Amino acid sequence: MARVCRLFSGSSGNSTFVGNGDGGLLIDAGVSAKRICEALDGIGTDPQSIKGVFVSHEHNDHIAGVRVFCSKFGIPLFATKGTLEVMERDGHINGKFDTFCLDEGDMELDGFKIEHFPISHDCAEGCGYKIELPDGRTAAVCTDLGFVSEQVKNALCSTDLIFFESNHDIDMLKTGCYPYPLKQRIMSHIGHLSNDACAEALPMFVKSGTTRIILSHLSEHNNMPILAKRTALFFLKSEGMKEGEDFLLSAAPKTGGEVICY
Repeated sequence: MARVCRLFSGSSGNSTFVGNGDGGLLIDAGVSAKRICEALDGIGTDPQSIKGVFVSHEHNDHIAGVRVFCSKFGIPLFATKGTLEVMERDGHINGKFDTFCLDEGDMELDGFKIEHFPISHDCAEGCGYKIELPDGRTAAVCTDLGFVSEQVKNALCSTDLIFFESNHDIDMLKTGCYPYPLKQRIMSHIGHLSNDACAEALPMFVKSGTTRIILSHLSEHNNMPILAKRTALFFLKSEGMKEGEDFLLSAAPKTGGEVICY
């Protein structure tokens, strides 16, 4: 049985567990290794059962714990060439754990099939991930993207469960306290998905067979879970889809996300 959990979500740190009762993978490690270990223990997963850490991009809220966590347990790190180059330059890779550059196409690690796909963000070479677990179930993690490209759509369609960015409410961001240049960056095509941009894509995913959506990377200052969910439900219901029948929807909390078994 597949087990997934959004351990940490938001601008203060991100990490997602995708696996089963025998262990699994971490997508990002954006908080301290100590906190990651505590979170894994909290969901009944031994940190030593993590088979690999897959990094989406080099921003600190996605890699803060990578060096210590991978060094402590000898866990390999996987990322794109551009991401690895920046991480090495900035001292996040210390030679105490193996690093692997993601090539084109899918890869397999201990029965897990991993597909990475490009995202549009202000980083070196960001990517999202789609994972097929040993039992055939699929899950995807796709955050930190300025818009939903055709490559993102193709990767996420037909995925059983998706962690998908719903970063900000546009009105809250525009009227909030952030400096104007930061607001412009967030709303740009290399920024973050708004609630509306996220919600607009959801009906397509549900029509393709996605049954579970976890809204992720919500801004602490420019969003609220109730707003993100309300926007998503409006778009889904406008297409005639029924919550609880056609899909299940939730918003990932900042910490302590629920374990989802499916």
